Amino acid sequence: MNKVELLAPAGNLEKLKFAVYYGADAVYLGGKQFGLRASSDNFTYDEMKEGIEYAHSRGAKVYLTLNIIPHNSDINRLEDYINEIKDFGFDAVIVSDPGIIIIVKELWKSVDIHLSTQANNTNYMSAKFWHEQGVSRVILARELSLKEITEINDKTPDTLEIEAFVHGAMCISYSGRCLLSSYMAGRDANRGACAQPCRWEYSLMEKTREGEYYPVYEDERGTYIFNSRDLNLIDKIKELIETGLVSLKIEGRMKSMYYVANIINTYREAIDKYYEEKDGYKFNEKWMENLRKSSHRKYTDGFANGKPGPEGQVYESSSYIREYDFIGIVRSFDKETMVATIEQRNRIFIGDEIEVIGPKYHEFIQKVDYLKDNKGNDIEVAPHPQQIIKIKMDEVVEEMYILRKKRS
Repeated sequence: MNKVELLAPAGNLEKLKFAVYYGADAVYLGGKQFGLRASSDNFTYDEMKEGIEYAHSRGAKVYLTLNIIPHNSDINRLEDYINEIKDFGFDAVIVSDPGIIIIVKELWKSVDIHLSTQANNTNYMSAKFWHEQGVSRVILARELSLKEITEINDKTPDTLEIEAFVHGAMCISYSGRCLLSSYMAGRDANRGACAQPCRWEYSLMEKTREGEYYPVYEDERGTYIFNSRDLNLIDKIKELIETGLVSLKIEGRMKSMYYVANIINTYREAIDKYYEEKDGYKFNEKWMENLRKSSHRKYTDGFANGKPGPEGQVYESSSYIREYDFIGIVRSFDKETMVATIEQRNRIFIGDEIEVIGPKYHEFIQKVDYLKDNKGNDIEVAPHPQQIIKIKMDEVVEEMYILRKKRS
């Protein structure tokens, strides 16, 4: 049986490598233009080539985002861009605009075309239409229940693949089609420059009563009436797979490398357990606990069970919840001495109890009772960002293992 695809965000080359290392079946990335995450690092042409080679050598696919809502100036530049990258080895391109679809079909005949969630596909007839235009996969709008997803799969051709988001930030506007950012900040969300004004703090004022703020808020700070919770469907893996979806997508190209690794590692375990156990599959609360160890807003299951009510929003704050710190990456390991060389990312103290996580959901607790600097001197604390230090491990680790610590 073919497993459902686990699709990870790759905001830069390092994040791509960590996503693949921690179990992603595919990654999606953007170049310096035409994608919807202009604020992320994105990829140069050389980085695209290196990322594709890294992913393909490990059995993972790479999808390119071309999903902006283009203006004439964008269309005028697109042909040169496609001609530059079309031989790099991308497995698919993600698009939302019919004009870009036409250009891709003319210039890049070998590549699969995936329809972006920006196209707001919410029904099976629309999915059929796009398939007839040459689209091989439709990424559904987030505003769909599990029941609706099942019906779309049942009533579309077997040759059409269906993908859906299962984790990450939710937009207050319909699957990202936002005008608020452009109006308030002059930054076009549909061209990759969203200022996220839905996360800002608001108060209500009547036009003729300037300075009089009405009590629509939850506390004295104001109200975050547009601020959505983060999507989290880890407890619905069985139901998601059984809708017929071919790909479960994680949002987060602007999130940290640790975020990507931890989220992918957790979903990887849940998906693998489903295929191992099938009828005996049970949700493990440990997975939800792991997801809470990455920076997040309060979680919601979105539209999975129907239209959400007030519980789908966060009214008191736009802040992230950060219960754990990402404190280091293993850069090398000596199996004879069991000493790991660590690139520090947050302060580490002698005596700390830290969590070590690796791929294939390997994790353990490590007491730091051996801490040295790069010259072999004993130290009590590693306080400097990206300082190279040595920690003795109780279990075997590898390069790219991650260290984290609960905040005190």
